[in-house]
Formats: sequence, structure tokens, C-alpha cells
Amino acid sequence: MAVDFSEAKVSFERSESGEETIRRYLNPYELGEKIRQLRMRKKISLVDMGKHSGLSASMLSQLENGKLIPTLPTLARVAMVFDVGLDYFFGDRKKSRLLSLVRKEDRIRFPERPDHPDPSYFFECLAFSTQEKSIQAYVAEFPVRGPHAQPSYHFHAGAEFLHVTSGSVVIEFSDERYVLEEGDSVYFDPSEPHCYRGSGDGKNTAIVITTPPRM
Repeated sequence: MAVDFSEAKVSFERSESGEETIRRYLNPYELGEKIRQLRMRKKISLVDMGKHSGLSASMLSQLENGKLIPTLPTLARVAMVFDVGLDYFFGDRKKSRLLSLVRKEDRIRFPERPDHPDPSYFFECLAFSTQEKSIQAYVAEFPVRGPHAQPSYHFHAGAEFLHVTSGSVVIEFSDERYVLEEGDSVYFDPSEPHCYRGSGDGKNTAIVITTPPRM
């Protein structure tokens, strides 16, 4: 079964409510700020906007301040008032913004696969808030697995680069076995089946970067 860092279906290791997850995902779109900007451009009050949209001024205020998560029908009402498409809220995402910051405490750790009893790696996405990325970047940890653990091979299109930041990591690639120590790097074609495992006594971590396939 092919497994890709960027496509693996995973479950949270820490407790997070559904609303918190949705809010964290939608925050980069700045929906409330976009609603406020539309209103300010037309120079209308919250009360007047409420009359046109059928939404209360109180609700609109909470939407603009980010205290409420707008539903799709709510966004549709706002969009119709200002004669914009829904892509205004989701398609642009400030194309001029070239910087996307992710704090360490905001990252979430995922296992290789949620149903794997003995995952060969755990990973955290380093740029989860950036859309349409030209690369995928992760920090990964490779635990030392038991002697009878089966290799977890996977493959995907594009290119892959791995740099070991602590401990040592074993990569099996094209019937060959490579041991990478701290500071070592490897670049390879991930369309070939490959797998990893930690081999150091301490914490085995690496930065992993993958790219989409070339057109």
C-alpha cells in the first residue's frame, strides 16, 4: 500500500475538539477580516448589512471578530450582498503574502498510519498553514522497532530529501540498505519502494522534504 507523508490519513495524538480543529484550519483564510473589508469598502454599518443579508448585526460583529465560525450558507448570504463569489473567501488567500509562520507549539504529531500497531515513523508538518505548496516539509522521528517488525515500504511521485538531525536512521531503498548518521543527508527518487527505521540508542529525528511530480 502506497503511503506518502503528504497523503497519509492520520489521527491526532492530543485531544482537540472538532470546533478547534475547524477553527485552526480556517484561521489562515481570515474569513472575518474579509467580511469586514467588504463592509468597509461599501461604507455600510453592521445594522445595514444585517438588513441586506438577513443576519443580525450581533452575529455579523462576532463573525468579523473571529468569535464565530461562518457556515457556508452564511458566507453565501454575505457574498450575494457584495456581489462576490465564494472564491473571494477561499481562492485568494492574500496572494501577495509570501511568508507563512508555523509555531512549534501549533504542530501536531502524527503516526505513519493511524492503524499501524508499530509505526516506523511519526511526523509533524512544518508548513501546514500554507496552501498550494511547491514543497512539503516535515520533522520526523524514527523509533527503534523490534527485531521482528516488518518493513513498512511505501512510494510516491516527485522527489524526496532527508537530513538526519539526531541519532541515526536506516533507509532501505531499491534492495539496498543505507545508514545515515546525524548530519548526513540523502536525496532520492521516492517512486521506488523505500522504508525507514531508527537505529540509534537515543532520539532519531530528521527533516524530510518532498516535492510534487514534475509536469
